[in-house]
Amino acid sequence: MNANNGRPAPRRVVVSGLGAVSPNGKGVDAFWESTRNGVSGIDTISRFDPKALPCRIAGEVKNFQPEEFLPQKELKRMGRAVPLAIAAAREALRSAGIALQEADLEAKRSWGVILGSGGGAPDFIEEQYRLYFGDQLRRVSAYNVSSSTLGTISSEISLHFDLRGPSHMISTGCTSSTDAIGYAFNMIRFGLADHLITGGVDATITPGIMQGFCVMHVVSTSGNDNPRRASRPFDRMRDGFVLGEGAWILVLEERERALARGARVFAEVMGYGSTCDAYHRVRLDPRGEEPARAMTVAIEDGGVAKDEIGYLALHGTATELNDKTESLAVKLCFGRRAYDIPMSSIKSMIGHPQGASGAAGVVAAILGMNHGFLPPTINYQEPDPECDLDYIPNRGIAKSVDIALCNCIGFGSKNSALVIANGAAR
Repeated sequence: MNANNGRPAPRRVVVSGLGAVSPNGKGVDAFWESTRNGVSGIDTISRFDPKALPCRIAGEVKNFQPEEFLPQKELKRMGRAVPLAIAAAREALRSAGIALQEADLEAKRSWGVILGSGGGAPDFIEEQYRLYFGDQLRRVSAYNVSSSTLGTISSEISLHFDLRGPSHMISTGCTSSTDAIGYAFNMIRFGLADHLITGGVDATITPGIMQGFCVMHVVSTSGNDNPRRASRPFDRMRDGFVLGEGAWILVLEERERALARGARVFAEVMGYGSTCDAYHRVRLDPRGEEPARAMTVAIEDGGVAKDEIGYLALHGTATELNDKTESLAVKLCFGRRAYDIPMSSIKSMIGHPQGASGAAGVVAAILGMNHGFLPPTINYQEPDPECDLDYIPNRGIAKSVDIALCNCIGFGSKNSALVIANGAAR
């Protein structure tokens, strides 16, 4: 017990499992191999004909077979995000050495789900609208309402693995999965849960969503003929993000429980911070003060010094305002030391998977620390005077890092950050 009104001291929270289904690799090993080597998964959209759109490229998860994870009759009742999340969650549990099918009821009650997603099931929703407005009312699914909600994703995970703990979805735009990991971290840290499946999933590459982003003029239109070069975070010639999809899942546990069962500790979650610019529905405040404060809050929450941060996993969408504002926020947070910290945006390789992007950055940062190698920002050719930090251009670097900071910025002026420590160093 501590002196804080007799409450138990906060518990340490570790990452004991990782799973990934990414545009540049299905499975953690494939995702990491591509990411460390700067391999892009961005290509011409294949799931529908994009020729009428100004932007015809995306970071799709190619050759993903959802039937490997769920029966066809169930797949008809849900959006693509669900099987993506289940596939990544299976891998994360397997890497954690957890066999929930063998667990008793009490053990299953100690497991829960807190996932982040920005879009939920837009593919399912758009298909139902097509049927309804196409005078095919008899074909509209009886699950039209239930499967259109974001909560369906965590519910399906809980159903699939028979988890009896909390089953929650966090939807805060692009910061969704960063916030989900932060919420899961706090629930375990303060004794409200023992084991949680967390992270993020999004599958928003649909005609309606793509057209919406095109209308907003926030997606790249210059890379249709050379998709793998289209996502150019921090480059002077960047002209917008490339939409992506995927699922990146972590298993979080209370440290002593994980060690007691001999689990591998990939990382330790140290701190979480979240702020809001309260500035605009879409645009972030160009002064960068609140994303800088979110990073500072996360560092202080983790009980570490700013000088201990050895790598930054940046949001880095490749939009003009985001990249220069995030660069400014890093300088506001770290001062002159900002120029000495290596940092990168893996969106240059996977596109922008919306609410899942934070979890993608966290998984990449953990793998980078575990392997002593930091992933690059590819397609960086022309420096921008307003983006003048070390973005690890084009080729990754071998570097030992004990503590990383993962940053996220979202619509509605939301900012979130996580501090992650290398498991091998703990």
